[in-house]
Amino acid sequence: MTLGWSPKPLPPPLAMSPIGETATSALTETSTATTTTTEPTPSPVPVQAASVTTPIAYRPHPKPGYPTCKLRLECRDLTHEGAEIFISNNNITEDLLAAVTVVLSILYKPSQSNSHIPGTRSVTLILEASEGLAYTMGSELDNDHKEIHFSLDYISKIPTEPASRRRNEIQGVLVHEMVHCWQWNGHGTAPGGLIEGIADFVRLKAGLSPPHWKKQKKDNWDSGYQHTGYFLDWIESKYGIGSVRRVNEALMNKRYDEEAFWIGLFGKQVKELWDEYCTTVPQESSPIGMVKAQKDPEKAGQKSKDQLEKVLD
Repeated sequence: MTLGWSPKPLPPPLAMSPIGETATSALTETSTATTTTTEPTPSPVPVQAASVTTPIAYRPHPKPGYPTCKLRLECRDLTHEGAEIFISNNNITEDLLAAVTVVLSILYKPSQSNSHIPGTRSVTLILEASEGLAYTMGSELDNDHKEIHFSLDYISKIPTEPASRRRNEIQGVLVHEMVHCWQWNGHGTAPGGLIEGIADFVRLKAGLSPPHWKKQKKDNWDSGYQHTGYFLDWIESKYGIGSVRRVNEALMNKRYDEEAFWIGLFGKQVKELWDEYCTTVPQESSPIGMVKAQKDPEKAGQKSKDQLEKVLD
């Protein structure tokens, strides 16, 4: 039988991608979207400053210095003319400190321990009316405490001209006596002339020699004071700066033996050194009138005598 209708044709199929491709594409888009929306924004890379090397802190050892001691002043008669002269011509604190400094700087080189320097703990300057000039001794407490006794009678007689004479003489005596507070003496065996000569050598190097000092030829090298002081100054100039420092330090631990002492230091006997020094000392000129008096004593008379006394004064 023939029906009166016929089925409508089906519409054409839609063009579609395969299921696998669609899934993959969707997954990719989702993944991309997820990645885009969830990935954190990277932090900027910090700019590293140029490295600066910090130097290591360097703390040098303190420079060696000289020892110090307590300084005292005792005046036993403030009404004495010498006391007034001393006080009016000196800054007592500064002058005592300067005396210590100049003595130590000439006789020693400082070290970290300063064990090569005598352990003087105090120096007391005692101004008193007495004969003589000055002397130094250990105190009743012990030998590390020194006393310098300075004569007020001597101070009162120091010439007033030139204007600086009093101050320079007082300071020169203080320096000389201060040496005795700090020098070695070969355990008491060194010649007194050498001990006093070292003290006057330091006074000479400090520029405090009085106007009457002069180089003279003496019979003995250890006549002491300025005579030995000038001899030691010649040794210093011939054998180099620090030679007298070596002389002093050689008296630190050993007893004095004249032959071994000088040969050990300078390769010669002290008599040889003295004779060599004497060749450098100029001959003293004859006093005015002496030659005339020798040639004709009767004509020279009283005039020559007066001239001689004036020169020798």
